[in-house]
Amino acid sequence: MGTTILDAFRLDGKIAIVTGASSGLGVSFAEGFAEAGCDLVICARREDKLQDTRAKVESLGRRCLTVRADVANPEDCSSVVQQAITECGKVDVLINNAGIGTSYPATRETPDQFRRVIDINLNGSYWMAQACGRVMEPGSAIVNIGSVLGSTTATLPQAAYSSSKAAIIGLTRDLAVQWTGRKGIRVNAIAPGFFDTEMTDTYPDGFFEHLMGRIPSGRKGNGRELAAAAIFLASDAAGYVTGVTLPVDGGFLTT
Repeated sequence: MGTTILDAFRLDGKIAIVTGASSGLGVSFAEGFAEAGCDLVICARREDKLQDTRAKVESLGRRCLTVRADVANPEDCSSVVQQAITECGKVDVLINNAGIGTSYPATRETPDQFRRVIDINLNGSYWMAQACGRVMEPGSAIVNIGSVLGSTTATLPQAAYSSSKAAIIGLTRDLAVQWTGRKGIRVNAIAPGFFDTEMTDTYPDGFFEHLMGRIPSGRKGNGRELAAAAIFLASDAAGYVTGVTLPVDGGFLTT
């Protein structure tokens, strides 16, 4: 029997880089891609927490390399990719997950506060994509992690975060046009809705209860649901999909 449609979703033998893999959704991505057959290169600023993620990946029988990196630093991004090439021989998938969120009223937000969000969420995604784009072979895939807040608002004062995630949509579209035809690298994005993360832990009491009226699914998402969407976009199952931003939001953007 030949390959089945489900085989197209497998990532056996692939090498995936996951940024921001020390906590939250980054851990879910790392575990999900390990289950799909990938060996992992994971990076974050908190190297001690990366070891916890590494243990989870290795418990699934996959290899995992940890690298301390701040994606706001282009040299760190280049180093992550170079170590992946040195240790693993290639890079097939990039999950551009590293990010931070803040909630400062616009009249009180300082230049440094605004710039730090842009440096990590937008610039860091670009530096990582650029470093991977230089070494990836045809058939590779980049999945940028945006947010529904790049397209709408949840009423919190999040100008820096929303601006950075709106920019991810444009970055994804442009890189897809540049690289899909010329390099064979597909570039897509996911726009998560509301999941339990360190950022959402800081939201005010009662916020989610108020928000549920705007989510047709009536609940927050879980990390495995998001990882499944990323696996689709990174796999051959999405071989004719590039330049899109896929909401994984329980219907939030439809309301």
